Amino acid sequence: MSTVTVPKVKPTRPWKRTPKQQALMAANLLISAVVSYFVVLATPMKGKLAYLAIFFIAVIAINFAESYFKSGLAAAKDSIATSFAAAGLIIAVVPIFSILFTIFDRGRAGLNFNLFLHDMKSNGPNDPLGQGGLLHALVGSGIMVGIALLISLPIGILTAIYLTEIKGIYSRPIKFLVQAMSGVPSIVAGLFILSAIVFPITKSSSGLMGGLALSILMIPTIARTSEEVLLLIPNDLREAGVALGGTQWRTISLIVVPAAKSGLITATILGLARVAGETAPLVLVSGGGDAVNPNPFHAPMGSLPFYIWKGFTYGTPESIARSWAGIFVLLSLIFLLFIAARTLSGSGAKK
Repeated sequence: MSTVTVPKVKPTRPWKRTPKQQALMAANLLISAVVSYFVVLATPMKGKLAYLAIFFIAVIAINFAESYFKSGLAAAKDSIATSFAAAGLIIAVVPIFSILFTIFDRGRAGLNFNLFLHDMKSNGPNDPLGQGGLLHALVGSGIMVGIALLISLPIGILTAIYLTEIKGIYSRPIKFLVQAMSGVPSIVAGLFILSAIVFPITKSSSGLMGGLALSILMIPTIARTSEEVLLLIPNDLREAGVALGGTQWRTISLIVVPAAKSGLITATILGLARVAGETAPLVLVSGGGDAVNPNPFHAPMGSLPFYIWKGFTYGTPESIARSWAGIFVLLSLIFLLFIAARTLSGSGAKK
């Protein structure tokens, strides 16, 4: 009995540009740059915007002509759409990189090792950059975000479970409220805690009040993201749990939630990143102390957003440099949180 050997077929990527196509694209960009230079030189149009506009028009014209003579009118029209899509990508990406570069360029002057070891209890806005630090802000932000997480995580996940699994009579109004809370300005959360708790009850600012204000902003993010994650779980898993004799809550707790674990962790990290940089509610209710305060129930507590805001308020070169350094540290932390969220969501998708 003869066996048939099936040759191995190497997977191809027809959408990937060949070296010849890459060289042709580079030539088109070079020609477009030369055309834009001479057009701006020979006309009254001046400035960077004129260069970019003429360059974009030249790229579209060259790609259109190349595609038309090579593959016809349909391919030429497709090249126009591709050019506009690439332009949109560049318009979206360039400001982001510009912001990141500006923060790094201005923040590096205030970065030093003592920044993470000392607070500002004994230092003023005019002291040299080597004195003082943002230790109190890091500790305060960690405590207040931790309080917000302890409050928001169970409420957000239970809300998502109610909307996706229980689907009770209150699902529609709860979903409406969650969506409405997602658009609430952050200062409204601070004003609510200020008028409902600080003025009538505590009479003083503290880290606990800051954590409560941040939890109002974190709950809708966790609830909405968790809802979308739970909706991705196949109904077959739920039906299998019920078929094995499990109650609805046992099916949810032992099958549905573990299956969505990576997505729920991602929702939690996104909620943390959502509130880590909020300034307005903390300015109103946390007090923004300059010394390390590990007790969230007593005395004002500093935070990174408050530290940044206060530095710009003082207006001295040293305080502004410290604020830019604080922005760099805060942005780095948020960036790490988003990387963790992407990593966890990617690993969950592969499984």
